[in-house]
Amino acid sequence: MTTYVITVPGTFTAGVDEAARQRLGRALRPADPHGTRMGSAEDLDVLAVNDDDTFALRLSVEADSNADAEREARRLADTAMRDAGIDADSVPLGPAVITGIDSEIA
Repeated sequence: MTTYVITVPGTFTAGVDEAARQRLGRALRPADPHGTRMGSAEDLDVLAVNDDDTFALRLSVEADSNADAEREARRLADTAMRDAGIDADSVPLGPAVITGIDSEIA
């Protein structure tokens, strides 16, 4: 198994208040990349929101392949949105992108 840091971009098209953002951050906490060498070195936030309501989720996932990692990140993002009470239809997500790989292979 390899640890991946995956970035999932998106847009809050209907706007999301601060309370919903905090709920989303809490829902994503288990996938916080700070637990990886990359996340702590780069100080990656699990949720970064821009002034124009675009955002990036940076998630740490364990997977056997790049494709599995990207699918798992999308699943985590969708689940966290639902758990935070955010309507998935008002939050289009872009393609998941691998932004780091933390493997024990030297």
